[in-house]
Amino acid sequence: MERDDRAFLGHPKGLGYLSFVEGCERFSYYSMQTLLVLYMVKYLLLPENVGKVMGLSWLRGWHYAGLEGQPLASAIFGDYTSLVYLTPILGGIVADRWLGRKATLIAGAVVMSLGHFLMAFEGMFLFALISLVVGVGLFKGNIASQVGELYKPGDLRRAMAFQIFYIAINVSVIAAPLIAGTLGEKVGWHYGFGTAGVVMVLGLIIYLRAGHWLPADSRAPKGEKAQKIRLTRSDWPRLGALAVLVPVLAIAMMSNQEIFNAYLVWADDKFQLTFFGDTLPTSWMITVDATLSFSMLVAVAAFWKWYSTRTGREPDELGKMIIGSVFSIMGGMCLVIAAATAGDAKIGLFWPVMFHLFNSIGFAHIMPVSLALFTKVAPRALNATVVGIYYLAFFGANKVVGEVGGWYSSMDTVSFWLIHVASAAVGLIAFAAFKIALGKTLAGEPGPA
Repeated sequence: MERDDRAFLGHPKGLGYLSFVEGCERFSYYSMQTLLVLYMVKYLLLPENVGKVMGLSWLRGWHYAGLEGQPLASAIFGDYTSLVYLTPILGGIVADRWLGRKATLIAGAVVMSLGHFLMAFEGMFLFALISLVVGVGLFKGNIASQVGELYKPGDLRRAMAFQIFYIAINVSVIAAPLIAGTLGEKVGWHYGFGTAGVVMVLGLIIYLRAGHWLPADSRAPKGEKAQKIRLTRSDWPRLGALAVLVPVLAIAMMSNQEIFNAYLVWADDKFQLTFFGDTLPTSWMITVDATLSFSMLVAVAAFWKWYSTRTGREPDELGKMIIGSVFSIMGGMCLVIAAATAGDAKIGLFWPVMFHLFNSIGFAHIMPVSLALFTKVAPRALNATVVGIYYLAFFGANKVVGEVGGWYSSMDTVSFWLIHVASAAVGLIAFAAFKIALGKTLAGEPGPA
């Protein structure tokens, strides 16, 4: 791989391959995530079907005591989506210390493909979720780490590379509900899950063909004893600052993660989705969100490029994350207004679309920017592990969402969404305090490993 390669939109060609492969993986993941809660609430957890799931009766007695229906679906969703973001730490350690990025990533893709195909069988539901959790753990942190390794220390293209990387993700999130979501809701749930598996296999094939353009693994060669990882004195404060940032990110992203859980149940029950006599799939609300997220990622990147050219300055990562939190609060308030003004009538799409618009602007200022910050600050020898630690924020957010989402059935909707507004406000205050107290610690980059 030539690090100075600019064949893909001014970036290394490897970025194009990695973005496409990540797009396939995210298509598969978001196909699953879009359908999961609706599948459980409307089919799998109904009294006549729940007994088919191997191991679920034991799990309900041990872990989900007293839960059924929507609260049980929310709890399972929260555990699945949180564990999906916990296992990348283990995947990063496996890659950094033993297998290397490429072999670990390939193993993850194979296990994920198996999990998606197992979703075609009701009885294998829990085994499918376990396979997906393990596969994502091996895959996710390592592909993001490879994106960061395409660039030398100090290369200003890195932040824009992650914007492009996230654009590829959002293209997949747009397509997943339209294809897999429609198949799942209109034709049969298992057709949607099967489509996810086919696309994951496609991504694996493309990755295997792209080896020449990908960064070399930094682990020790086979047969050679791995060198002990040594951290410099300046690395420890950076790692400490990143560790403090993780729970702050988890709080800030809570309302965004709820979109795939109770929000979809609310939309399925309350939104006016009938047009010209035909009811649109509820999963298409995820396409609305993804379309706006994609548009806002492009628009925000273009705006800050224009602003930087015009003024010669630009907010740092933490400054952008503060701005993003303000928009997240505005988005949450749109849901509060929709719930407060609807009464017994169906909710029109104006306020939900405004929520997705403001939330997407917030997303563009928080998600890719925070990931770029972690890859910038991480010591080179621990890059994949630190990216795995970054995903602990998603673990925390989704775990809380699984718990809070279960309140939807027993809480008035206005109060339910006010909780999410409050979480975004806490994130805003915490980011500001973090910038004041620890901003200088994250100003520089570590040297080569």
